[in-house]
Amino acid sequence: MSVVGFDVGFQSCYVAVARAGGIETVANEYSDRSTPACVSFGPRNRSIGAAAKSQVVSNCTNTVQGFKRFHGRAYTDPYIQSSKPSVVYDLAQMPSGTTGIKVRYMEEEKVFSIEQVTGMLLTKLKETAESALKKPVADCVISVPSFFTDAERRSVIDAAQIAGLNCLRLMNETTAVTLAYGIYKQDLPAPEEKPRTVVFVDVGHSAYQVSVCAFNKGKLKILATAFDSELGGKAFDEFLVNHFCEEFAKKYKLDVKTKPKALVRLYQECEKLKKLMSANCSDLPLNIECFMNDIDVSAKLNRGQFEEMCAGLLARVEAPLRSVMEQTKLKKEDIYAVEIVGGASRIPAIKERVSKFFGKELSTTLNADEAVARGCALQCAILSPAFKVREFSITDVTPYPISLKWNSAAEEGLSDCEVFPKNHAAPFSKVLTFYRREPFSLDAYYNTPKELPYPDPTIGQFMIQNVVPQASGESSKVKVKVRINVHGVFSVSSASLVEVLKPAEGEEPMETEPAAKEEESKMQVDPDQQKAQGDNQKENGDKKSETEDMETTTEDAKQEKKTDQPPQAKKPKVKTKIVELPIDNSLHWQLANDTLNLFVESEGKMIMQDKLEKERNDAKNNVEEYVYEMRGKLHGALEKFVGEADRDTFSLKLEDTENWLYEDGEDQQKQVYIDKLAELKNLGQPIQDRYMEAEERPKAFDHLGKQIQQYMKVVEAYKTKEELYDHLDEADVDKVDKLASDAMIWMNSKMNQQSKQNLTLEPAVKVTEIQAKIKELFSACNPVVSKPKPKVEPPKEEKGEQNGPVNGQEDPDAQPGSPEKTPGAADTAHPETAEKKLPEMDID
Repeated sequence: MSVVGFDVGFQSCYVAVARAGGIETVANEYSDRSTPACVSFGPRNRSIGAAAKSQVVSNCTNTVQGFKRFHGRAYTDPYIQSSKPSVVYDLAQMPSGTTGIKVRYMEEEKVFSIEQVTGMLLTKLKETAESALKKPVADCVISVPSFFTDAERRSVIDAAQIAGLNCLRLMNETTAVTLAYGIYKQDLPAPEEKPRTVVFVDVGHSAYQVSVCAFNKGKLKILATAFDSELGGKAFDEFLVNHFCEEFAKKYKLDVKTKPKALVRLYQECEKLKKLMSANCSDLPLNIECFMNDIDVSAKLNRGQFEEMCAGLLARVEAPLRSVMEQTKLKKEDIYAVEIVGGASRIPAIKERVSKFFGKELSTTLNADEAVARGCALQCAILSPAFKVREFSITDVTPYPISLKWNSAAEEGLSDCEVFPKNHAAPFSKVLTFYRREPFSLDAYYNTPKELPYPDPTIGQFMIQNVVPQASGESSKVKVKVRINVHGVFSVSSASLVEVLKPAEGEEPMETEPAAKEEESKMQVDPDQQKAQGDNQKENGDKKSETEDMETTTEDAKQEKKTDQPPQAKKPKVKTKIVELPIDNSLHWQLANDTLNLFVESEGKMIMQDKLEKERNDAKNNVEEYVYEMRGKLHGALEKFVGEADRDTFSLKLEDTENWLYEDGEDQQKQVYIDKLAELKNLGQPIQDRYMEAEERPKAFDHLGKQIQQYMKVVEAYKTKEELYDHLDEADVDKVDKLASDAMIWMNSKMNQQSKQNLTLEPAVKVTEIQAKIKELFSACNPVVSKPKPKVEPPKEEKGEQNGPVNGQEDPDAQPGSPEKTPGAADTAHPETAEKKLPEMDID
């Protein structure tokens, strides 16, 4: 299983993977860890990432960026309509009513959905991860802004499916940052102690998010979130663009916004200027050559003027900070640290205002750009069985309160209930109980539309089917399980009918297991304890430990419930049967399965087309490379190996091929380039072969000569009866002598032939022939000269008892210097053996 985290940003994307050494942010094919969130469409293929970014000016109307904010939105959405003037590509309406992007691809007008375009970007990020891990990637965790609604989140999940990814969790960007911050901390308070509270401020290119997190050892809990979805680096860029558009209109009489290419160039230069102003206080120039109508433009700006110009934007920094403090009811002295991340967090004015609000220095312990991707990879590692990760539970929150409404038969109107209040723990499940006689629908919606950065508060409609009255005619008890899953998406996950069975005559009523569970469901559960248990689960959390059962009752006939009666002696046990009910989901802006399958198939075809185009370009580049390489060498290294007539013919052919490449050969099929290269190599390869032969031949002859000398030395040593070779057989040595002499004659003959041969002709002897001769000589002679000497067995010593020396005389058989045979040695060195000596005897 792969462990990969994708930070899909508005402007840039990052890929983090888990390896044995920990989490690593990987680089793309340009050795850059940042991949632009950019897709460009051409007549033959797509370019994605850095390759697309380079076409922003040259192919501006077919190069799309900043599309993340269009997820899950209708074309008629006021946000989409207000964004149309600020993008240089065309937005169009999809058949389903959602937003699409109109481009020219493969010489045709095409409209791609936002899910498809994000799927293309994810395909590129997936390739980057696969290249780093050297294995296929499917399982991953993808980041989304914490303020994304259900429709936007489902749209991102669909995009992941189009790219062939299995998204284990959509993770809020600020939650990913908190995990990257907390999991490595060794000094967090114990679970029973007061938690450490840290504020995280994420100022990205398109949005500004704040979250408050409580840390204890082994767990984190998000307390509250707040955001400004329109305050980010992009907003400051647009202020600069508008400022210079006005300046250039007065100074140069240029209407920049009428020319998409000029507008794109101005956006690029303003972004560079903004970054320079973050590091410098002095006046900084903005110069663009041939900006419009061959006019060069220039202007100046400094940080003070920039901050004055953006005072309205900077004033919005405090509102989300104040909001999270009010939601959590914390005081500023309760905050342990304020951690700031995000690309636009480098703007000094923003840092100054955040620091001033909390009255403390900002902490920058995390990588401002890569923290989200690293947090996503850590979450993926926690969910993966392939990696052992320190236990760390994550409790996220729902950013908006969610309510359900339904038709109430008893009250003859709509009833509603807030199921998940704002900042409720997630993922989380609740069980609602209804008493109904017929199928009914539940409408889910966000009940604070003013807080939504989205025009429609609708989440979806869920129709509970097959509800029938009980056999007695009473209303049936229907248990409905509602859930916010790990992606932050709301759903009605199951519905069941509790059917009361009438016992047969004479049968004693008994309670079955489902009924027992029903009684359990009415027990009160500590929400904090349940949240902690739920977060420790490694799956999507449909386990019972994550759920809190909440019983909310609606009645068709209130008189059926006798709650006011006093307790009775003992109720007879009843037998119940649980029947699962089908649920018909009608979600806001969800892709239909057939549409999604069509998009997956389309993505597969485009990937294949990109691959074929790459192969075609590679074949063309190979021809061009060969032309330039050979043209340089014909008057250099290869000059001595080709005749003048052949050189002129080949040079002419190379020149014709070069002209063809930039004319008729500009756009040909792959096979045409392969054939053209083969045609050139028919002329050039023999020349290169002669050159290579001349380079390698002396080395081969030298090797052969050394081998012959070696064998001749062995023969000479044998003839002089050297002990090292006296075990060799004479016939074998004579054979070696003859083979070495023959090889020497062959080598001298070939060297003489080659010395007389013209370098422009085929060589008299080839390196392969010399190598074959070396191999032949080695296989025949080496077994002889390397034959080992036969082993000589030492004579066996007679085993017998010997008497020691007489009165200090030396043992005549003793070896000189042998300690154990030295007189008296046994007595001094081994006194214990002296006692065991045989009695001394006289020797004649």
